[in-house]
Amino acid sequence: MVSKKVELLVGFFVALGIAALLMLSLKVADAGLGGGSESYQLFAKFDNIGGLKVRSPIKIGGVVVGRVSDISLDDEDYTPVVTLDIYIQYNKLSEATSVAILTAGLLGEQYLGVQPGFVDESVDTLQAGDFIEDTKPALVLEELIGQFLFSQGSGDE
Repeated sequence: MVSKKVELLVGFFVALGIAALLMLSLKVADAGLGGGSESYQLFAKFDNIGGLKVRSPIKIGGVVVGRVSDISLDDEDYTPVVTLDIYIQYNKLSEATSVAILTAGLLGEQYLGVQPGFVDESVDTLQAGDFIEDTKPALVLEELIGQFLFSQGSGDE
């Protein structure tokens, strides 16, 4: 009888440990069980997206305000179009807002950095489905190294 109680207790703690690992993995992945909060979509076209991925964070001043939900190519000019899911509480971005693909650290992950534009009566706010016009593409480390080497090799000889 005592061994049956011990087995049940061990089984309970194993189940509790598995549940804790599941919750920890969801917290690390920032997925949650509810699928996230309410958001609205904006779009941005870039010349080069570098290593930007779906679910990359969108930040304003280091604060995460959304996630990248989709990356596709425009059918007409074959430029990358990034779909931004912005959390609904940040719905007062002006049309003068700019977005750039930035890198966390020297070789870290890439994310979208949003620079909010000025808010004025003459400037409208971005609505769901709008395109952010002012975009800055990713800096690709390999291209920068190539430009540096090329500029060094073309000096006076």
